Amino acid sequence: MATTKSQPEIYQPLLNSIPDNLLSRYDPVFVEYYNEYNVSRPQTYYLLLKKARNNPLKYTISYGRAEGPEVFRVTEQKCAVEGGKITIRIFEPEPWKEGGAKRPVYINYHAGGWTFGGLHYDDPFCRRLTKGIGCVCFDVDYRLAPENPYPTPIEDSWMAFKWIHDEKAREFNLDVSRVAIGGVSAGGHIAAVIAHLARDAGYPLSLQVLAVPCVDLTGVFTRDGKIKADCPYESYREQFDTVGLPAERMMYLHRTFLSSPRPLEYENHWKLSPINAQNFANLAPAFIITAEMDILRDEGEAYGRKLMQAGIKVKSHRYKGMPHHFMMMDGILESAMEYNREFEEALKEAFSMA
Repeated sequence: MATTKSQPEIYQPLLNSIPDNLLSRYDPVFVEYYNEYNVSRPQTYYLLLKKARNNPLKYTISYGRAEGPEVFRVTEQKCAVEGGKITIRIFEPEPWKEGGAKRPVYINYHAGGWTFGGLHYDDPFCRRLTKGIGCVCFDVDYRLAPENPYPTPIEDSWMAFKWIHDEKAREFNLDVSRVAIGGVSAGGHIAAVIAHLARDAGYPLSLQVLAVPCVDLTGVFTRDGKIKADCPYESYREQFDTVGLPAERMMYLHRTFLSSPRPLEYENHWKLSPINAQNFANLAPAFIITAEMDILRDEGEAYGRKLMQAGIKVKSHRYKGMPHHFMMMDGILESAMEYNREFEEALKEAFSMA
């Protein structure tokens, strides 16, 4: 009669568990919470898109986020874009009076792989910046792929930037000589593109904050959305099975954003891969944030080097032991709390408020 002791040991890791070869490099607090709340939860790319969007907290990280503070006022307005309107959420630190000091501006582009996300993603973060700095924050709810694929998210974001600068300065008493932009992941990609467009159009920018940005879609992916064998970034090989943003998820997001196969005419579009833009001169100073355990780590750092080669002032910080999405856990991770502090300090310095 067979017994359990006579049976061969079977090793089968839990769904979405942290790979053994990477485990020791992660921050132990992150590992503790990830194993408690995330292991065995299905990734959003395994689900019907509508299902994941209708109940995002069920399928995404819903723990560890610090609440944002109360601010004077939060309102929403509609911004006209090509073929429709998008929502802009506006965070104000205090009332203002005619003749009072004009207020600096931060424009935020949310994460989500151009496919997920929305105004709920960065609401606590925008509140924190508004309260801590005294700036007016504008959070842009650009339209999402696959219903609105490339270049719509970028075009919406650029229209929003111009709308804020050209049409809202008087209404909100904005100092348009002190404008910063930023975003996480796909939002960092969009912010990098907007920095180029703003320079070309003559709009002054005080700072671009690119957090764990994606900046080289055509360099990394084949036209059918696979990672190229000669991908120039080692982090794609090293972190292929990482958690948070594994290679499989990046390939899925490439397909939703650009379709499959990627249209041939996109191969030389610098807006897909801002690292390939022809001109890096006179761009805004940059703060580039990367995470050690992130598949996008090396391309973000390569973008920073390219900016520096063009004479642009760049501050950079690689957060040790952190996954792609670490800043979303600022209630439990010390590195995420430090991220908040550094972000605020960078804006204060850019706005000459330090």
